[in-house]
Amino acid sequence: MNKTVNINLANTLFHIDEQAYNKMRRYLESIKRSFANTPGSDEIMADIEARIAELFYEKLENERQVITEKEVDEVISIMGQPEDYMVDEDIFEDEPKAKRTNERSSRRTKKLYRDTESKYVAGVSSGLGHYFGIDAIWVRLLWIFLTLGSGGGFILIYGLLWILIPEAATTSQKLDMRGEAINISNIERKVKEGFEEVADRVKSVDYEGMGEKVKSSGKTFFDTLGDIIMFFFKIIGKFIGILLIIIGAATIIGLFIGLFTVGILDMVHIPGVDFYNIVNATNTPVWLVSLLSFFAIGIPFFFLLYLGLKILINNLKSIGNIAKFSLLGLWLISLITLIILGVKEAAAHAYSGSTTTENELVFQQPIDTLNIVMRASDIPDDDNRIGINGMVLNFNEEGQEVLVSEDVRISLKKSKDTIARIEIRKNADGSSFQNAKETAENIDYSYEVVGNSIIFDDFLTTPRENKFKDQEVRVNLYLPVGTVIDYDRSNGRCRTLRANNDRYMNGCDFDDYIWKLSPQGEWICQDCPEHLDSDSNEDNNHIRIDADGVDIDIKDNGDSFKMKIDEDGVEMKAKDSQDSVNINVNGRGVKIDASDNR
Repeated sequence: MNKTVNINLANTLFHIDEQAYNKMRRYLESIKRSFANTPGSDEIMADIEARIAELFYEKLENERQVITEKEVDEVISIMGQPEDYMVDEDIFEDEPKAKRTNERSSRRTKKLYRDTESKYVAGVSSGLGHYFGIDAIWVRLLWIFLTLGSGGGFILIYGLLWILIPEAATTSQKLDMRGEAINISNIERKVKEGFEEVADRVKSVDYEGMGEKVKSSGKTFFDTLGDIIMFFFKIIGKFIGILLIIIGAATIIGLFIGLFTVGILDMVHIPGVDFYNIVNATNTPVWLVSLLSFFAIGIPFFFLLYLGLKILINNLKSIGNIAKFSLLGLWLISLITLIILGVKEAAAHAYSGSTTTENELVFQQPIDTLNIVMRASDIPDDDNRIGINGMVLNFNEEGQEVLVSEDVRISLKKSKDTIARIEIRKNADGSSFQNAKETAENIDYSYEVVGNSIIFDDFLTTPRENKFKDQEVRVNLYLPVGTVIDYDRSNGRCRTLRANNDRYMNGCDFDDYIWKLSPQGEWICQDCPEHLDSDSNEDNNHIRIDADGVDIDIKDNGDSFKMKIDEDGVEMKAKDSQDSVNINVNGRGVKIDASDNR
């Protein structure tokens, strides 16, 4: 069992085996002795330690891995032994050929940096010249040519490269920029070149003049402009980071509250839960759907929050690959599960089925006038009640939960004989034809005959377990020719009744008058005021387009046009001073009646 040591190398913490530590310590001490009397020895050592730390970091598979002698030996072989290199100034002139060959063979792949030592503006052209192995002057000429040819557009590209390409600040980065091996020899040579350049400038300061002195010691105009641009970019970046944090945190908090109040604990009664109970054809518990929705929506917003924190905090510690991949897997599972539930929900409405019943109406005594009465449901008129397509959740007289829908239509039609009949068709959707038919059969709808009155419900009910399946009821009341009716909708909905009449009135106005069925199947108003006559009332012009269909009635100086489109078909009437045309299109065919009024 070996002892491990924690070391801080170039501000990076490493766990290293004790024997490997002793070897590395002796190696660094020997390098330090080699550069003891060399100008810039401290900078040389700092760059060497930074390069060693970089090599160690590349070899680590995780942060807890311990560096052994094997990794130390590999790093030393890359960096070289101190005794292999001369630190005398003649090293660059008298270097052995073998050593030069080794250096050429150890050249690395170049990396793109901005060369600020040879810059005119930001060092972009000089950096590109190093990367592609051409003189920077040709790159600068190319920039000038492209900028002039594009009308100045390439200036934006230059600015973008200025922002995106990092500056070669350290010795290692400068060697990387030139594709040179980062070892002791090259680091020492690069640092010595820097010191020699500084020494030359100091010697020539009297000849270069005060202008060059200001240029070498102060920032250029482009440096200041670059700092200003980068400052604004940083401000914008921080603002975006704060915005991402606010959006991510607010969404996660909202989802968390919704998860516990509605999905799991149901601490408060929210109408949205009733809506879910109506449409939940898969019978999936609300807590499970809430939990899946929390993960499917919350995890992306968590990473949005994490991105905002990364923007604001430079040294924010990573959450780790295990956490990242775990969250990704959980998000995929939640999303796929929700998609499957959605497909099942859609499949529950894939087929339509119906069931039809027909009964004769028997009245206990002859009647002169038949009263048709609409009976409204006892659902309170609450605007906050949430439903779908007119269906809401309510309780019946036994206190059981039922679904109540207003999707009921009653049509008054002509009977083929002298017998009154009623036909009730119940429609519903389902996952199969049989399932749809069974759902339709479970619809509860009633009417009753009392004396000379027929009382219809203007609503339908079905048990809650049937869910919303587009349930609807269509009632056809067939009456003999000559039947006189008095329509009383009471508290019912005026749009429930449909009747073809000579005044083109809908159910909202039908209950104000007495009507008689003509042999043509049209209801004739018996007590309508004269001013309601279609040829004399210009104020009755209207165009109505709603869920019940299209109703158009236009009159102008004796000319008139009427069109009505609903579930019973299409009926059009056009009349002027000379001619009139009636067109009726329904399930029985097409009927056209044209006449000459002259």
